[in-house]
Amino acid sequence: MIRLATPADRATVESIVRDAYSIYLDRMDKPPGPMLDDYAMLIEDGAVSLLDEAGKVRAIIVLLPQADHLLLDNIAVCPDSQGTGLGRRLIAFAEAEARRLGFAEVRLYTHQTMTENITLYTRLGFVETGRGRENGYDRVFMAKRLAKA
Repeated sequence: MIRLATPADRATVESIVRDAYSIYLDRMDKPPGPMLDDYAMLIEDGAVSLLDEAGKVRAIIVLLPQADHLLLDNIAVCPDSQGTGLGRRLIAFAEAEARRLGFAEVRLYTHQTMTENITLYTRLGFVETGRGRENGYDRVFMAKRLAKA
């Protein structure tokens, strides 16, 4: 089940993000951006959704509507659930949300050292649209045009 996060979920969201992104700490000169986000604010804004499996939150996604696309700002899966398809389910959810909101495109970015993410996003139909330094991070920008439902 995928549901909106509530303020009571904040600690769980922060824990999943911390655990999921900690593997990248040795690759980067500072913590990954999602580890620094204000989840209380994002939850209050209705931007965070949770994937709950058998009564336990296993993954989170942060979606931010923009003027002409839906930004997939963050996706994090508990390390013991990675590789089980939960990330793919959340990306499909992001695409469905984009369509529901009237967008024809989902965009995302990831750090250039997160090569496994780039490979996964490419397999799921995202194409690289550019690279650049933003907010002190070397980012890879990607987008996926959505077929009409």
